[in-house]
Amino acid sequence: MRFKDVFSIIGPAMVGPSSSHTAGAVRLGRVARQLLGCRPDRAEVTFYGSFAQTYLGHGTDLAIVGGLLDYDTDDLRIAHSLSHAKAAGIRVELRQGAGPAPAAHPNTARIRCFAPSPSPSPDGSQTAAAMIDMTGMSVGGGTIEIARVDGFPVRFSAVYFTLVLWHSDRQGLIADAAGLLHRHNVNICSMETGRKERGGDALTVFETDAPVPDSLLLGMRALAGVRNMRVVNLADKTGE
Repeated sequence: MRFKDVFSIIGPAMVGPSSSHTAGAVRLGRVARQLLGCRPDRAEVTFYGSFAQTYLGHGTDLAIVGGLLDYDTDDLRIAHSLSHAKAAGIRVELRQGAGPAPAAHPNTARIRCFAPSPSPSPDGSQTAAAMIDMTGMSVGGGTIEIARVDGFPVRFSAVYFTLVLWHSDRQGLIADAAGLLHRHNVNICSMETGRKERGGDALTVFETDAPVPDSLLLGMRALAGVRNMRVVNLADKTGE
């Protein structure tokens, strides 16, 4: 993992005590929320390695839940995020993971968050709530790395503007998506694709140097095989 600049080592403006156990954890929570696409109504957070041993003392639990509430690293409300989540109707379950971390870093957390269930349809049926299953690492200085999303092995830092596509593993889809970015003058700085089997489901992450305009997003959604899409931008926050 390369740090972007010296401030990635020193750490961001933040509520302490730790850039890796607190600031990085806030960012993990915010990425999980943005991948979900809304504030969750339920979250399961599993800590591994150093996180599992020290999360209470370093406020890592408060930090991740603060991120799920879309608080930034310097938001003083982080210290009370668990009570804020409860007041907002968000059920949070904190766990210590057994066995080795599912990613190659001691500061690892798995976050499963669930969107509010939709209202029942007139016939009484109800569609299952959407969810995100994300594993990420806080690698120092507030810098993070996402290692897995919904079972797909990927790797991105959320330092850049990030576009995440869930899609079928069809020939030409990545070329079509990259072509759209090119036609909208959006430069790709990195790309990762994970798939579970040939011709099955896949997930592709584009990190870009500039925000993705709405017109491009409409084009991406219209591509054959694209099932879902999210934009991750940690500079964009509601602070609710």
